[in-house]
Amino acid sequence: MEPLLIDLSLAALALLVFTADLLMPSEEKRGLGHLACAGLVVILATTFAVDLRGEAFGGVFVLDPLALWFKRIFLGAGALALLVAVDSSEKHFPRRQGEYCLLLLCSLLGMSLLASARELLLIVVSFELMSLPLYSLAAFTKSDKRAIEGALKFYLVGATSLAITLYGLSLVYGATGTTMLPEIAHRAGGMHSPLLVLGIFATLAGLLFKIGAVPFHMWVPDAYEGSAAPFVGFLAVAPKAAGFAVLLRLYLEAFLPLGGRTQPALLVLCVLTLVVGNVMALKQTNVKRLLAYSGIAQVGYMMIGLVTQSSDGVAMLLFYLAAYLFTNIGAFAVVTAVNASTGSDDISAYRGLARRSPALALAMLIFLLSLGGIPFVAGFWAKMGIFMAAWHAGYYWLVLLGAGLAVVGVYYYLRLARSIYLDDPAEGQGKVAVGAPLRLALIVSGAAVVLLGVFPRAFFDTAIEAAKSFLR
Repeated sequence: MEPLLIDLSLAALALLVFTADLLMPSEEKRGLGHLACAGLVVILATTFAVDLRGEAFGGVFVLDPLALWFKRIFLGAGALALLVAVDSSEKHFPRRQGEYCLLLLCSLLGMSLLASARELLLIVVSFELMSLPLYSLAAFTKSDKRAIEGALKFYLVGATSLAITLYGLSLVYGATGTTMLPEIAHRAGGMHSPLLVLGIFATLAGLLFKIGAVPFHMWVPDAYEGSAAPFVGFLAVAPKAAGFAVLLRLYLEAFLPLGGRTQPALLVLCVLTLVVGNVMALKQTNVKRLLAYSGIAQVGYMMIGLVTQSSDGVAMLLFYLAAYLFTNIGAFAVVTAVNASTGSDDISAYRGLARRSPALALAMLIFLLSLGGIPFVAGFWAKMGIFMAAWHAGYYWLVLLGAGLAVVGVYYYLRLARSIYLDDPAEGQGKVAVGAPLRLALIVSGAAVVLLGVFPRAFFDTAIEAAKSFLR
């Protein structure tokens, strides 16, 4: 039972929140966010205090260092997202905080199962357990037409990606006769089946929808713009991490014997994602859309770690996801505060923020510098590690391209920073109020971004150990 403790604890926490929601009077439901957040923190602390590694159900479910790393990312993202959402949920959907927390916890449970799945059917079921609550959460501010439009696109693309993924996995099963990932790797080694190759590419296309890679990114900007900012911070991190968990399991474990056939496709899509994400972000004036295209570009950098098919590449991908967790949720926490104060997500709403709310402006500057890869914050080491792994793997031109596009990224991040620090506040704009839960989320995220930038060694070592254990 020990390998299942995290997942069982998440299920128990979801049940506890559901029961509390039924029993609590409406005016006290603000506490449900605190309850869910505290529960996730306790579960996260348990993963460091107790050795839970092992297998269950005959190898269908595994808790190895790789799965443990992803589960910690999911738990951290969920806890921070719930903190950010406490005040805004009370304002925008005061009687539905319990539903919001329950849906987010159910999605986290799906992600947690997904990170440990080594069998095709469990992967598909876990994906849907993760995805269905996300579609509802995207439309949770149902009075906003943009939220409904973004959620509809998100759902349609998600349903399409599921169909493509199921089709691909059915071909993989038809070619190999098994749904177990280690057995697929064993049988695929001596195969030259066009059916298997088609199944692998169809599966890849379906999974790239989930992480928002080009050309499967069309849902990302609209879903980000329409959804509530606290949820977007979660959406930008946790589901992408889950998608990469499955990509690692499938393409560096089950399909590794045929890796030479998938490598060129992954490389081309990686380059397209880098270029499109950075170029499209240049002309954005809405901060949510800017961060959406920025997130697409960040996925491109993460895909470099997957393309290398090396332990260094996987380790740096894991570190990148940890850095991206705190950076992105922190940035969307600032977006939440500014939107609550001004009612706008436009860059003009950030004019003179340094004069109105200096601490909030400093926090946003730290997150923007990290997204841009400026020394010495978390994002710098994340990009540097990815580039070093690609250089050692012989992808010199990809490193040069990525470095050049990183400069483009710095431009549009600093465009927002310029508005914050150099422009005068617009008439009527005053101090931005920040509630205690949101302030705590900003402090945790900002401190983590700085500490990861100043003392990255411990995280590097843990990521390298997880990668080597997985690829061994």
